[in-house]
Amino acid sequence: MAETLEPLCIEPGWIVHRSHDLLMLDKPAGLLSQPGLGPQQADSLITRVQQRWPQAQLVHRLDRDTSGLVAVALEPALHRALSIAFAERRVLKHYVADVVGVPRAARGEIDWPLAKCQHQPPRYAVDGHLGKPARTQWWLIHASGGGSRLGLQPHTGRSHQLRVHLQALGHPILGDPLYGPPATARRMHLHATALAFDHPLNGEPMRFHSPVPFPCPSDP
Repeated sequence: MAETLEPLCIEPGWIVHRSHDLLMLDKPAGLLSQPGLGPQQADSLITRVQQRWPQAQLVHRLDRDTSGLVAVALEPALHRALSIAFAERRVLKHYVADVVGVPRAARGEIDWPLAKCQHQPPRYAVDGHLGKPARTQWWLIHASGGGSRLGLQPHTGRSHQLRVHLQALGHPILGDPLYGPPATARRMHLHATALAFDHPLNGEPMRFHSPVPFPCPSDP
């Protein structure tokens, strides 16, 4: 007789905010936002959430290896309205990344179009002919030795945008399994640290923060 496995649940510490229509969760690195293909990729943040709130729907996604804030709607009206707010870029998103090298400037903007690499899935690359517009602002938080901590604000939501933009800039993210140098960190040093928006149904200001869960490369 096959063994019956206990369903996997969300941890109490993942819940940053809970109301009648919205969950704000702090996703750990290594967990998919939604299920992938095949039984080995069935576990995900949203499938765990739906064990407790079956009506829950993801509003946006983070890559498996990115940690941080994810919004989940508990009512269809909020899901529609908040999805539109994300699409219309009315949601402020901040990330923190540790990267290889030290930028020459204290801040900058990357405005390079991105496209999927047809012969290297699931990779993306800068592509001036087939790429879709992608724009990222960055600023230096800390630099020491051969590495830096950057703050990031994406103004578009392309797949792998921050990872590819930083690699193309010459500063790949530590621990990035696709675009980073090998053996630089145990996990990818990219974290969605802040989300801010006005609740699209009642206008209430919503501001959320998640502390960075990994130390700076120079920290002991």
